[in-house]
Amino acid sequence: MNTNTQILSLRLPTAVSAGRTSKQVLARTANAVSRFALALLFPLALLGLWQVAHYQEWLPVQILPSPQQTWETFWDLCRSGELSANLSVSLARVAWSLAVGGAVGLAIGFAIGLSPKVKAYLYPGFEVFAQFPVIGWIPLLMLFLGIDETLKIVAISLAVLVPVVINTYKGILGIPASLLEVGQVYAFSRRQTLLRIVIPAALPSIFGGIRQGLMQAWLSLIFVELLASSEGLGYLMNWARQVMQLDIVFAAIGVIGVIGFLLDWGLRRVESYFDAWRLQGL
Repeated sequence: MNTNTQILSLRLPTAVSAGRTSKQVLARTANAVSRFALALLFPLALLGLWQVAHYQEWLPVQILPSPQQTWETFWDLCRSGELSANLSVSLARVAWSLAVGGAVGLAIGFAIGLSPKVKAYLYPGFEVFAQFPVIGWIPLLMLFLGIDETLKIVAISLAVLVPVVINTYKGILGIPASLLEVGQVYAFSRRQTLLRIVIPAALPSIFGGIRQGLMQAWLSLIFVELLASSEGLGYLMNWARQVMQLDIVFAAIGVIGVIGFLLDWGLRRVESYFDAWRLQGL
């Protein structure tokens, strides 16, 4: 075999693999584009129906503003700083509630998952507690906490607490027995077992609970702000409804939907990373 033939034989597999890689990239890109296009069908259809309803005057203009008017109102709120100010208040409330509810939920979830005695005492009562929606706690919380900021943080934290506890407990419950046996073989202490086995193995489920808790917090936030608040996106919607500026209400609804989607999308990406990391470790 001459030198040119040897060089050709060395380059051929590389060229073939490069061709396959480029085809795979194109296929993934086409798949992503098609999924994105399908995802846009419903919002575009809804927007078209909204425009038709406004054009045909199915409802009075005072009740159903046009998409163009809502868009202009959105930019007016952005330029005036009113939207950013209320959005920052709402995001701060969600962050504080996620920290409080997440911390308490993790503590309860680990206690129930690691101690049969604690589970026997707490879990039946927790199952009853988990059946109450946030709205059911508002009247009682108002009696004890008033209508100040503490009420909002506590109410939203309760919405975070339930999914964090449940997912943490299930994550610990689902740890393979073989992993715990490895800890026994190496004579791990309780602290070592917790840090090296329990937490890494349960982390994907724990993060799933945090993701669900964040979405519950975002949903509960708007309801709480609608009831008792002087700032935030919920307050902005309630004020606009009272003065019949429904274009502001529609603009706020759009912002709430987009922010909620972005939060969920970002956390789903992180959750998928933890799932892949767990599968690699098994």
